Amino acid sequence: MTELVLNTFFRSSAAWRVRIALRLKGLSYSTVYRNFREQAQRTPDHLALNPQGLVPTLVADGVPFGQSLAIIEYLDEIHVDPPLLPDDPIGRAQVRAMAQIVACDIHPIGNLRVLQYLRTEFGQDKDSVNAWYRHWVKQGFDALEALARAQGNGRHCHGDRVSIADICLVPQMYNARRFGADLNPYPTLRAIDAHLTALPAFAETAPERQPDAV
Repeated sequence: MTELVLNTFFRSSAAWRVRIALRLKGLSYSTVYRNFREQAQRTPDHLALNPQGLVPTLVADGVPFGQSLAIIEYLDEIHVDPPLLPDDPIGRAQVRAMAQIVACDIHPIGNLRVLQYLRTEFGQDKDSVNAWYRHWVKQGFDALEALARAQGNGRHCHGDRVSIADICLVPQMYNARRFGADLNPYPTLRAIDAHLTALPAFAETAPERQPDAV
């Protein structure tokens, strides 16, 4: 049995992705909470695990690594049931592409450190920062809506089972609501989100359900 330790923060959407995957896989793990308000992700002990000073960081049998998609695919390889990628190469590529719209295009330019930089270095006020965030959500969700409509079944982004694309979508939808993004143009994404957030793996790992959510 692989010993797993997850370094996480309740409000990190990337860490939420990993919590969902761990729950779907039924894997046991220990948790280290890295409070961003206290810069706990930047402490020497965490930087020794993850030089980026970010979460999630997973330690597997003493070996640390970061980046949520890499962690999720690792979990999918060490515990194959239920699979989080389709069986066929084209399907796997399609799911990875959808996941990366969130993880590579939307999330990085709307996460906390980027928004803080806009405020502190460029003097942008709250309304301007929120407008920035909503712009990039729209760019990504416009594409995701079309792809999910073409490839999914109305309850999943692709095919008829939960995939990495779904794991990325739900936290991003949650954050989009926090920042007041208009989700009316995305009926397919909203239907998928409603289905998934009712599942235990998504509901029980939500930010407000975490012990460090204070």
